[in-house]
Amino acid sequence: MSVAEPRRIVLFRHAKADWPQVTDHERPLAERGRMDAAVAGRRLADNGLSFDLALCSTAVRTRETWKLAVQELPHRPKTVYEERLYEASPGEIIAVLNEVPDDIRTLILIGHNPGVHGLAEILSGTADGDAHERMERRGFPAAAFAVLSFDCSWKGLEPGKAALADYWAPSE
Repeated sequence: MSVAEPRRIVLFRHAKADWPQVTDHERPLAERGRMDAAVAGRRLADNGLSFDLALCSTAVRTRETWKLAVQELPHRPKTVYEERLYEASPGEIIAVLNEVPDDIRTLILIGHNPGVHGLAEILSGTADGDAHERMERRGFPAAAFAVLSFDCSWKGLEPGKAALADYWAPSE
């Protein structure tokens, strides 16, 4: 694959979590979160998105979100559970993405705010249609995702290099 071929990344925030008496890392999804995760998975499938790789935070709520969403997809990609995505800043997430092999064309990252929203903002140099306006208006609520495309290698991914191709949140 040449570096010039477009790549895509979907930044997917975990669905609504519950607040039981456990550590933050161990918080499970709330009932609404379980429903929204499946709906988000159907939306990804309806958009024709197929993934070569999934990078998922090790937190319980992100793993549960991905488990429910991926069931709706026509193809289950290889999934890597990455500890560095838990509570990661946009810069820390970029560092993880810079390590992705160049044969990966389309990737989904399941993570947390404020890192995921911040990364969508930082990477987006341009936007298609009203995607950026909708993301600004809605923020990045639980189970939201942003689809970004870019023409460089993963190692070359840096602020402003991507186009925000789509944005979706459960109330859209």
